[in-house]
This record gives sequence, C-alpha cells and structure tokens, in this order.
Amino acid sequence: MKITPQAYRKEAVKPIWCPGCGDYAVLSALQKSFSALSLKPEEIIMVSGIGCSGRFSHYFNTYALHGTHGRAIPTALGAKAARPDLTVLAVGGDGDGLSIGGGHISHAARKNPDITYLLLDNNIYGLTKGQTSPTTPTGYQSKTAPYGVSEDPMDPIPIFITYGISFIARAHSFDVKQMTALITAAIKHRGMSIVYIHSPCVNYQALSWDKLREQTKELPADFPVDDKMKALVPAYSKDPLYTGVFYKVMKPTLEDRLEIITETARKSRHGLSVGMSAKQVMEDFR
Repeated sequence: MKITPQAYRKEAVKPIWCPGCGDYAVLSALQKSFSALSLKPEEIIMVSGIGCSGRFSHYFNTYALHGTHGRAIPTALGAKAARPDLTVLAVGGDGDGLSIGGGHISHAARKNPDITYLLLDNNIYGLTKGQTSPTTPTGYQSKTAPYGVSEDPMDPIPIFITYGISFIARAHSFDVKQMTALITAAIKHRGMSIVYIHSPCVNYQALSWDKLREQTKELPADFPVDDKMKALVPAYSKDPLYTGVFYKVMKPTLEDRLEIITETARKSRHGLSVGMSAKQVMEDFR
C-alpha cells in the first residue's frame, strides 16, 4: 500500500517557521518525495544542522538527529557507514553548510557516501535576526554590516562541481513540483547528492522572491549532466539563474570502498589472494 506524504510528519510537533517562509514548501516537497519512493519512515535517517532549516529533523516521523553547529554532513556520513541499508539525509542552511560546516563538504565528496544533502539558502542568518551569511549579496545592510556587506558572496554550485560531488542540483522553494522531482532524483542517486535550494527569508530579504522569479530558467532537457566543464557555464550564470540537475556521475560510494577494504583485510589476514583494489574499482567505473 502506498504511503501518503502525511505519514512522514510528526503530528505532535508543528512547524514554527514564519508565515510565508519557503521552508514550508521544502517540507512538503520532501514528504512527497518520500511517498513517491515508497520509503517507510523507519527506513529513513534525517540529520539537521543549525538555523531555521535545522528544525527539519523535529518535524518528521523518522529516525532523526538535530546535531551541533556545522556537523550535519559528517554525522550523516557516519550514520550511513553504520547503517548502509537506510536512506540518510542531511538538511542545513547557508550558515551551517557554507560557513562553520563548509569544510566538511569537500571531504565528504571525496568519499562519495550515499547520502542526500538539502542545503537551504536564504542569503542571511534569519533565525538569529539578520546577520551576514556566506551568500549575502555585496552591499546588503545587515546587523553585522550596517554600512553594507563588503565581501563577495560565495557561489556554491561551481564549488560543488569542482569538489566532484556526484549529483548536484538547484531548485527554488516557490516551485514545489520541480523541487519534489529533484529531491526524489537525488535520493535515488547512488552516491553523494546535493540539492541546493533558494528559500528566501520573509523578514530579512537579502534574497528577493520577485528577483528569483524573474531570473529563473530551467536547464535544457538535453543538458549534458555528465560533463563537469560544461556544467560550470550555467553554474556561474546569474541572469538567467538556472535550476535543475547540473552534474551527475556514477562512481564508487563510501559503502563500496569500505566493503573493498574489509574484504581485502579479511583475505590478507587468512593468506588468501586479494581481489580488486580500490584503484581498480575506480577504473572500472570510469
């Protein structure tokens, strides 16, 4: 029997985001994705970071952990290594994922764990009342930059591409249909996937809903998602601001690599011939 989207919600805990927040739409899209994939709640682990998006783990009827600052990715990675049979997701904001926790993404990408990371970006620290985040536009006046932000904002999609993350997509929270499809595809992908979601703050509007709508354009259906160099061109584009899958490639996962190491160690200990090395497995994927 098909599991309804509502089955994944923890009814006793109601979301407390501000009225009009895009995170409600992300919540709805994630429920629909779980339902489309017929995942049982007990087959899901959700790890959340800090900020408004850190509350996601509170609202789902799944295994969940609201972790410490910037540690959603390594916690999710550890959960997947321990329970490779479960579907593991991490959810965090631009501060959690690109500031204090930014260093974890590159090293997780090297391991390619089969986890999905939803990074919700509103270009501001909304929960703590409007301080500058790594993606706040230059010139924007915030609580920590009253004369305007002087630094250049980070550009996450090109960074993710150069890290070699095996599935990279961008969505906007005002398009629930596309967001649901991209999250579903990311969860189905075998390897590390990131869905970078623009979700503007309704109180501190460093990121404008209207501007997003005007600039947004979907990547063409025939876009070559397996070409890293070609992916960088639309990734750097600001007008139009593209949504969709930028990059997707198959390569060994963390689970594959751990299995090889375990098997190699076991055979070596018993004097048996060693099978394929990690290097050979990588070459086979290529």
